[in-house]
Amino acid sequence: MSGNLVEIPIIEFDRFSKGNTESQNIVADQIYDACHKIGFMYLKSNKISSTLIAQVFGQSQLFFNLPLPIKNRLSWSDEFSNRGYVAVEREKLNIHRPGDLKEAFNIGKEVDRNQLTTQKEQANLILNQWPTELTGFRETMLEFYQACSEFVQTLCQAFALALKLPDNFFTSNHNQQEHTLRLLHYPPLKESSKPGQIRAGEHSDYGSFTLLFQDEVGGLEVCTVNEEWVAAPSIPGTIVVNTGDLMQRWTNHVFCSTKHRVIIPNDDRINLSRYSIAFFCHPNNDTQISCIESCQDINHPPLYSPISAGDYLISRLQASY
Repeated sequence: MSGNLVEIPIIEFDRFSKGNTESQNIVADQIYDACHKIGFMYLKSNKISSTLIAQVFGQSQLFFNLPLPIKNRLSWSDEFSNRGYVAVEREKLNIHRPGDLKEAFNIGKEVDRNQLTTQKEQANLILNQWPTELTGFRETMLEFYQACSEFVQTLCQAFALALKLPDNFFTSNHNQQEHTLRLLHYPPLKESSKPGQIRAGEHSDYGSFTLLFQDEVGGLEVCTVNEEWVAAPSIPGTIVVNTGDLMQRWTNHVFCSTKHRVIIPNDDRINLSRYSIAFFCHPNNDTQISCIESCQDINHPPLYSPISAGDYLISRLQASY
């Protein structure tokens, strides 16, 4: 593979969600090719409203503009909660680099405490944290979370078709909405960074796949199979999608979980804030991730022991924080 942008394909995903069987098979084959060769793709789709996406970016900017003491009151209580505010340099996606030059805010599915029926459910309940200073923030984020969750279910069907699996293989393992919506802000750099420090260290994502929405500032880079870094800039009307670690384990490396990073610009963009929105699609926590039968044979035995999706996520969060 040569290091150029054409390696990350642009796929007309609405041909799957709105098309006939022939169109769906074509899109599924394109998805298979992208996930097998590079693990990244751009999906063109109108399924998530551009107006809603713009509203989320606007609310995200308002949140990160809040005074630091207010944001710190919403910080994660521990590395397992995966909810709330993460300050600049707290997260280290590459443990061999200094802390990342970014701040984040994580949101999970909204749970009504009154709907829980057992003491165990009450004890294990993790609640979202919401900034009361921002009007409409909670409502906008929950609307977007639901829109992404619905998009994920359609994409799960496409992944199943791409791998010649039953239609409901992935949808039935993602129907509890154990996903994470993450708002990201990469502040302007007013001081020199530490040696080796970048905006987000090279890493692979933890779950099944990720939906990424990004602004025009840029900086995202993807590592090819030849270990060349290629830019993955914002393309209007598209969503960046990449496969994660659990999908790689499920498919025995038929689909790859690709390293990526966010670099510090070497031009005037160093003085700009960069914003992005990631929706991490995660299987139900009790799903056992074991090698799919069709992805193994005598020459390609399973590369990993089975693990629950929830346990894998906790292990990765511990390493990053």
